[in-house]
Amino acid sequence: MKKYDRITPEGTKDLMFQECEAQRKVIETLREGFEGKGYCEVITPGFEFYDVFSSNSMYFPQESIYKMIDDKGRILAMRPDSTIPIARLTSTKLKGHALPIRLYYAQRIYRQQPALRGKSSEIMQMGIELVGLSSFESDMEILTAGMEALSSCCVDDYRIELGHIGIYKLLMENLNATLEQKETIHSLIASKNYAGLSDILEAFPETHTVALLKELPRLFGGKEALDKARELFNGYDKKLLDMLSYLERILQGLVERDLDKVMIDFGLVHQAEYYSSLIFRGYISTAGESVLSGGRYDELFKDFGESLPATGFGINVDQLAISQLKRIDAAEKTGREAAREENKGPGSEKIDPEYNPIAEKGTTARSNIRIALTKGRLENDIVNLFESIGYDCSNLNQKGRKLLLSIPDKNIDVVLAKAADVITYVEHGVCDVGVVGKDTIMEGGGTFYEVLDLGFGKCKFALAVPEGTDFYNGYSTKRIATKYPKVAGYYFESKGMDVQVIKIEGSVELAPLLSLADGIVDIVETGSTLKANGLKVLEEIRNISARLIVNEASMKLKKTEIDKLISDIQEKMKG
Repeated sequence: MKKYDRITPEGTKDLMFQECEAQRKVIETLREGFEGKGYCEVITPGFEFYDVFSSNSMYFPQESIYKMIDDKGRILAMRPDSTIPIARLTSTKLKGHALPIRLYYAQRIYRQQPALRGKSSEIMQMGIELVGLSSFESDMEILTAGMEALSSCCVDDYRIELGHIGIYKLLMENLNATLEQKETIHSLIASKNYAGLSDILEAFPETHTVALLKELPRLFGGKEALDKARELFNGYDKKLLDMLSYLERILQGLVERDLDKVMIDFGLVHQAEYYSSLIFRGYISTAGESVLSGGRYDELFKDFGESLPATGFGINVDQLAISQLKRIDAAEKTGREAAREENKGPGSEKIDPEYNPIAEKGTTARSNIRIALTKGRLENDIVNLFESIGYDCSNLNQKGRKLLLSIPDKNIDVVLAKAADVITYVEHGVCDVGVVGKDTIMEGGGTFYEVLDLGFGKCKFALAVPEGTDFYNGYSTKRIATKYPKVAGYYFESKGMDVQVIKIEGSVELAPLLSLADGIVDIVETGSTLKANGLKVLEEIRNISARLIVNEASMKLKKTEIDKLISDIQEKMKG
């Protein structure tokens, strides 16, 4: 039997030396700041009864939770979140305690992550919870503490985005939609999928509610976003304008405290059932995802029999520690470069034996935009589009075997990669923007903004079967061959049909010919390959095309540059 005694489980890792020191410094810095503000530390168990996290609200899907069974057959869950256990603790151990209650924590959380995506399943998290107050001052206290926490860890390039989940909730209450439609709309707004959101809302009558939902993910930025929202919200519901005024008040309050690294995002709708009003996230340039997340959750305590207002946030300590290590690397690089310049002399050069130009290349901070392009046809299509806009694509047209090139007149770097890798590079933030087919997005998933349907690379997913066969006849479980098992699985699940999916890497048309499968799910353009192999399209699943995707952090930290790129593309597409 194979033993796994020399490796760590996927999503975990050992920390050593400098990594431990960097993490410890972040924890000590944050602890000093929290305690200085009157917050007291609590620690909750590493695993709890699953019931703690399985309330009617279902804040965390069961697929993301590590579960175990105890000796009495009860289901246990490894802690996927710190706020919910602290709500349990406060409702029981601190029941009747004088309010407000200020608590902080420093503990690990555990979340299942998609395989082979390079994301951590074990995360060191610190945060604070302010229980018992529901006021402007308490929201300001939490926001100020979060921003000061990032600053105290030597992060001077952070950005905080504010939103109000009540705006989204009110609009959805006024939309006559099914639960499934509402879940889809939520996902499309959260991912800034403008095209997909517009498509699904076309099925509804043109109302003020539908018009506002279409605009919601586009409303982000500075004061101009507030002004635009006020114009759009005018004449709707006074509650909406009240929420808008509250956001404006919060923004003004932060500016008055010289905390001006703030923006508004009305498309910030994460965990809509968890939060009740003000929500926020924090980003830094060295991480491709949010490192701080929080907001007001006045309804959460009802799950534990209490009615208490509360607000708080959590910080990803691991990401802040990585940021500090990168800063150390950058400082050492600067020192080495200075030493090399000093050692240069006429006719000779002293060589630094530790100098590695390839390793140092990655430590330089990027101010430019980096775009990942899918090699092949989509690459050619986007290069043609860039050239028609007026971008200098000479380097791309004479690339040879190079995979990292530049568009010099626009301060843009281009990375050429396989489709699935484009998503990975954008998700991790090493590329700001990507061009990839919708087929790859549907199969691979990921966390990013899908901002534009580029209109080229058009084809469709289809179910194809051998000519002359009745696919739906009989009681046997059908076998489906495909390169896209996730897409195929979801499709047949939506039909309530049980199938056996077989993944094929090459020509899937062979599978029915060799009697391996009863049908295939694949991308179809003209259908000529299917016809040549005795297959016909039985059902079209959905149309697909090339999409422009953007890293979440880059969208906030490089908004001006990315907006310009999107605007250039949209203007050309309109023309």
